[in-house]
Amino acid sequence: MDDLLVVGTGSRAAVRRLIRPSVARYCLAHAACPVLVVPPSPLQSELDAVRRRNFWRMPLDPRELTP
Repeated sequence: MDDLLVVGTGSRAAVRRLIRPSVARYCLAHAACPVLVVPPSPLQSELDAVRRRNFWRMPLDPRELTP
């Protein structure tokens, strides 16, 4: 069989990793077929930061969004 398991990872804090192990790590260790683990987009952390600022009503400097 030509099977491939594709699993996405999420960026999680170290404390969360201790409490709940990663599904991607489990699949890598136990899957009988090849596993492709896809990391989150680098833009995801920036988007999360903008959402946190909006939630707390903090001003956003547009220069922070440009590389």
